[in-house]
Parts: sequence; C-alpha cells; structure tokens
Amino acid sequence: MIQSQHAVVLSTGPNTYDRYVRQFGNECDWPQMPMPAYVQTRDGRCPLCRCGVPVGRVP
Repeated sequence: MIQSQHAVVLSTGPNTYDRYVRQFGNECDWPQMPMPAYVQTRDGRCPLCRCGVPVGRVP
C-alpha cells in the first residue's frame, strides 16, 4: 500500500496515529521529515520511514 500510495497513516495505539512514507521525499508536512522506522508485521518487521520532527529542530 505504501509503494502505491506513497504514504499511509497507521494506528500506533488507542487514539494515536503516525504517518509512514515509502522514501525520503516530500510526503511529510513541514517541519516533519522522513525518519527511518520499522513496523511490526505478521512475518517480521517492515523497514520504512515515519514522519517526525528531528531531535534538535524546533517547529
């Protein structure tokens, strides 16, 4: 899904969500940037990028 849509929003817990993207690019809203992450799957872990504010950057 991420490959075809370029980005998805996944639930990370009750009432919390994160935006995941397929590669470094402009899929994240400023001041967020794509950061390496993993999502747990039935058969292991899937590497991808999560939109987030880098440490030290103040929005």
